[in-house]
Amino acid sequence: MNDQVVQLSYALDTFYFLVTGALVMWMAAGFAMLEAGLVRAKNTTEILTKNVVLYAIACTMYLLVGYHIMYSSESGGVIPSLGFLIGAEHSVSDVMSSGGDVYYSARSDFFFQVVFVATAMSIVSGAVAERMKLWAFMAFAVVMTGFIYPVQGYWKWGGGFLDAAGFQDFAGSGVVHLCGATAALAGVLLLGARKGKYGKNGAIYAIPGANLPLATLGTFILWLGWFGFNGGSELMVSNVDEANAVAQVFVNTKPPLPVA
Repeated sequence: MNDQVVQLSYALDTFYFLVTGALVMWMAAGFAMLEAGLVRAKNTTEILTKNVVLYAIACTMYLLVGYHIMYSSESGGVIPSLGFLIGAEHSVSDVMSSGGDVYYSARSDFFFQVVFVATAMSIVSGAVAERMKLWAFMAFAVVMTGFIYPVQGYWKWGGGFLDAAGFQDFAGSGVVHLCGATAALAGVLLLGARKGKYGKNGAIYAIPGANLPLATLGTFILWLGWFGFNGGSELMVSNVDEANAVAQVFVNTKPPLPVA
């Protein structure tokens, strides 16, 4: 390919990463609306605060240490190296001399990855709704997004031992969803049921959501975001085969399940 075609493909795939990443970021609004609609009215403010703060924490921790832990360690390992920040951007000469291996901006990769780590933390948020104090949740968010998620992400996406063993993961089925779900399950087991859910002699009391239309809106926002989550995970759109694959992923994408 000539230089003009290479640069055009690079620009297209970078733009594709940024747009699909923005769709994934929009899922934060879906999580916030879904959770706020399914909890009691008295807890709405805390739920909304949690969803805003967790995104800020995720972006900060992943920028400071998480991205380096996940992608800057030796291949085939279990314990990654500790480092800081996200490295330099690709130059024109880097792209041209890479033989097609460098085909999107390093900054677009960070952006696409950071919205994934925030999504994993949002899964935890929904599970512990009305169960966990705000400050405790924020403290766990620091550990989850800065260390837990990046370490297990390195095992596969960063070239660690799971990747060396041939483990397959598309769109974060293990790296994002299983990680978030495992942390959520651990939190639920530790915290127990929401207060007021169970009474004496095994009585079970319904805890209706405060705003079902809001929860429905959140579900549709998540559904829209899922097209970016799954479609963006194809990682390329600049040739016919990859463009067809992205379209197939969009067609196959199913609606998300409520998490609160």
